[in-house]
Amino acid sequence: MLIYKIFRRPEWNAFRDAGETLGAPIDLADGFIHFSTAAQVTETAAKHFATESDLVLVAVNAEGLGPALKWEPSRGGALFPHLYRVLRLDEVVWDTSLPMGISGHIFPEVLL
Repeated sequence: MLIYKIFRRPEWNAFRDAGETLGAPIDLADGFIHFSTAAQVTETAAKHFATESDLVLVAVNAEGLGPALKWEPSRGGALFPHLYRVLRLDEVVWDTSLPMGISGHIFPEVLL
């Protein structure tokens, strides 16, 4: 199962350069890296990145993250994947730009 993380372009560039990340400022503050499922990621983008256009969507294989990946309740009690360790660049299955369209972010067809 793939799970998804949205990065701002500078966060993604820093991740690529370092080869690993503890996430965005919100992740550092919360003590884990926030991910979303395919069913959750569009709402995540609308809620937390509504006015941001230079974003990168990253897909990661949940099974490859081991026991540090926890499924915990968040918005409305839905279970969200949270990673309690560094994310390595070699764990990224794919990445793509997440541009802004007229009615919100434009997601790859694989998620629609």
